[in-house]
Amino acid sequence: MPEQSNDYRVVVFGAGGVGKSSLVLRFVKGTFRESYIPTIEDTYRQVISCDKSICTLQITDTTGSHQFPAMQRLSISKGHAFILVYSVTSRQSLEELKPIYEQICQIKGDVESIPIMLVGNKSDESQNRELESSEGEAIAKKWKCAFMETSAKMNHNVKELFQELLNLEKRRTVSLQIDGKKSKQQKRKEKLKGKCVVM
Repeated sequence: MPEQSNDYRVVVFGAGGVGKSSLVLRFVKGTFRESYIPTIEDTYRQVISCDKSICTLQITDTTGSHQFPAMQRLSISKGHAFILVYSVTSRQSLEELKPIYEQICQIKGDVESIPIMLVGNKSDESQNRELESSEGEAIAKKWKCAFMETSAKMNHNVKELFQELLNLEKRRTVSLQIDGKKSKQQKRKEKLKGKCVVM
């Protein structure tokens, strides 16, 4: 089946258990699962607006283990944007992103023109924190990418993360305008927020 060219592919990388799937599911479905179920590879689709037309945000949630290097390389070569997730409760999980970042650089060449977000997830677990946000910021600066802390559990910065990632896309205009089928509740929320999306 040929892939449609209007797919905008975002690949989510990170060690096992940092909350990659939780972030993606929270964003796509608005749900949070307490139990940890390892992912091999899942792809989710969300309709967004891209270059004044509608396209599909295709989010690939990769495995947290390094058992599938070929799959990883393929995901990188096909990806348009990358989310590198670590847990603020695990210094090791940040260390594990370094080879992935290096591989993105190797495969993609100039990473400055590619949207990459470094994400410290589980910001709600302040008592178990091993990494301060300043440490994440420092690495993001070094890697010339954007940085954000999130909590999939508390739904903190999840939508903002994807919005920000799309804002980083310089080669096209992409925005999180989810297709017209908004629930009444969402519409009400947006009215209350007083924010609007200029299309």
